[in-house]
Amino acid sequence: MRSVMQKKTQIGIVAALAAVLAAPMIPAAASAAPSTASATKSGPTSIAYVEVNNDQLANVGHYRLANGANAFDVAIIFAANINRDADGNAVLYANENVQRTLDDAATQIRPLQAKGIKVSLSILGNHQGTGIANFPTQAAAEDFAAQVSATVARYGLDGVDLDDEYSDYGTNGTPQPNQQSIGWLVSALRADMPGKLISFYDIGPASDALSSSSSTIGSQLDYAWNPYYGTYSAPSIPGLGKDRLSAAAVDIQNTPRSTAVSLAQRSKADGYGVFMTYNLPDGDVSPYVSGFTDVLYGQSAHYQ
Repeated sequence: MRSVMQKKTQIGIVAALAAVLAAPMIPAAASAAPSTASATKSGPTSIAYVEVNNDQLANVGHYRLANGANAFDVAIIFAANINRDADGNAVLYANENVQRTLDDAATQIRPLQAKGIKVSLSILGNHQGTGIANFPTQAAAEDFAAQVSATVARYGLDGVDLDDEYSDYGTNGTPQPNQQSIGWLVSALRADMPGKLISFYDIGPASDALSSSSSTIGSQLDYAWNPYYGTYSAPSIPGLGKDRLSAAAVDIQNTPRSTAVSLAQRSKADGYGVFMTYNLPDGDVSPYVSGFTDVLYGQSAHYQ
């Protein structure tokens, strides 16, 4: 599992909803920059989570295949949180490093988007009893979805990643998970963010609920992936086909390179359309990245 710094600062809508709605956004964050990417590749969509407490999101853009195509297709900022306010409502928060990444969109986000790389914000619990699996009502889920969609719009992001970890359901007298919560949230996000990415890190009570949900809910997701690094196991979510799933889960700083290569080989052989990696560090680890890009795309990765 992964750690998140405990000191938090509030993001976007919670303290500044009026400003978000009434004033124009920061010019650099108003919309994603047009893509300047020209080279293409054939193979799975590649995901790169970045722990921005430790590493720079912009480093994702330094990895190119031999033909100039991006080695990674989606960069995910890890991670903002669901906090609980004094009234028991779910609120979206970011620690200072996540907030700095958002505020530095001109250097951390926009250059990736200019290369054709999508940028999403990961959201997970923060040990306060509130998470994506225990919204007590549809209205509560819709309120949180509005906070998320406003933040995506404010910082010119391409979507959101949902992660049901570290919520500690029941803490502070909070309700236990229910079967409807994640479906309410996904549907509200899709309504608020047509055309944006919604991905799911397949873990926790929300995973159990989605596995038995209707295909209508699953079809509103873009991607889902195995959360257990170094293993191979595809999520089972009705309405989400294998072209949008990653059975592989690779921690670049901890999964052996040989295991990453093996997982890439299995993914390609089995026809999965996504390959998820986590923990891309600063600096050049192109020999490691090439291990799976050689398999998935027939090209080595270069650090530029």
